[in-house]
Amino acid sequence: MNPIKSLCLLLFSCLLSFNSFSQNTTEDDDQLSLYKGTIDNQFEYILKKSGNFKGTNGQPYEAVKLSMLLALRAHTLDSLKTVHKNLAETKAVVSAQAKEISALKANLSNTQSDLETTNSEKNNISLFGMQMSKINYNVLMWSIIGALLALLILFIYKFKNSNAITRKANHNLAEIEEEFDEHRRTALEREQKVRRQLQDEINKQKKGK
Repeated sequence: MNPIKSLCLLLFSCLLSFNSFSQNTTEDDDQLSLYKGTIDNQFEYILKKSGNFKGTNGQPYEAVKLSMLLALRAHTLDSLKTVHKNLAETKAVVSAQAKEISALKANLSNTQSDLETTNSEKNNISLFGMQMSKINYNVLMWSIIGALLALLILFIYKFKNSNAITRKANHNLAEIEEEFDEHRRTALEREQKVRRQLQDEINKQKKGK
């Protein structure tokens, strides 16, 4: 290949590469700004715009415009104020939420206490001023009902037994009265018979005289 052509191609390639690098650097510089973007981007902008040099001792230094530093400090302070303001607002929100949570916990505790009281009243019954569980209350009530039923059955039994005894006593009394009447009739008949016999004997005595 011709050396001149090779040299021309090499120069052309270098120019294209430099142009592309310049465009990329320009685009990066366009994206960076001292008056917009994040603080980090503003620092990057100042670093790119600063000049570097070496001191007499060979130490490298960066030369930055004072106006840029003042602007960056102002922006940093504004950002810090915003952060502090947001932090204070966040703390206020957290404090309010903590108070609300505390109030909700208190309400929940009161609600649970009321619920326990309601369940206790629901499951217990007051009898003569004493709290009894429903089970014990039912046992007591059924025991009282059972005792009353037993007393009722006993009363009915006693009443029937007494009635039977009364009927039997009345029957026996009627029989005794009937026997007494029969005995009285018999005695009366005997007395009349004896009187007739006595009268007959008297009459015989009179006739014999």
